[in-house]
Amino acid sequence: MVTSRLRDVPDFPEPGVVFKDVTPLLADGEAFSAVVRDMAERRRGTVDLVAGIEARGFIFGAAVAHELGIGFVPVRKAGKLPGRTRGVSYDLEYGSATIEIHEDSFVGGERVLVVDDVLATGGTAAATCELLEGSNATVVAFEAPIELAFLHGRDRLPGRDVHTSVVVGGD
Repeated sequence: MVTSRLRDVPDFPEPGVVFKDVTPLLADGEAFSAVVRDMAERRRGTVDLVAGIEARGFIFGAAVAHELGIGFVPVRKAGKLPGRTRGVSYDLEYGSATIEIHEDSFVGGERVLVVDDVLATGGTAAATCELLEGSNATVVAFEAPIELAFLHGRDRLPGRDVHTSVVVGGD
């Protein structure tokens, strides 16, 4: 169901890249609900909070948190959250980035599910896990509807429970 609701956008955000657009999946209420329920049922009773990675991870993560009846923590790009924050910087293919959470997002020991829309290189996912664990949370798992296997993002999440619905490419 997920595969048929993805749209390939060639040469976005730069020439040679084929972007996997999830907006058709989001627009299909039945398909979107099925993806959210699938993630939620796999994690029901094992997590206390869901952390969603900016920006499309907010959509999936907040919906999963709602389905589970638990809270949601946004993981944002630096400078986007008001108040006191805690952040971590990480390397990208060209340059670096910083992500942040509110300093008081965790009191310690919370079991957290990290959610994004796509597992690509794994850099942001790994940095998010580092940030949350540095804030005394326990990352239980990572979930995304799509994985671009040819970018080897799982390699950046060794020993972690990673689940994706659709795997694109590979060796």
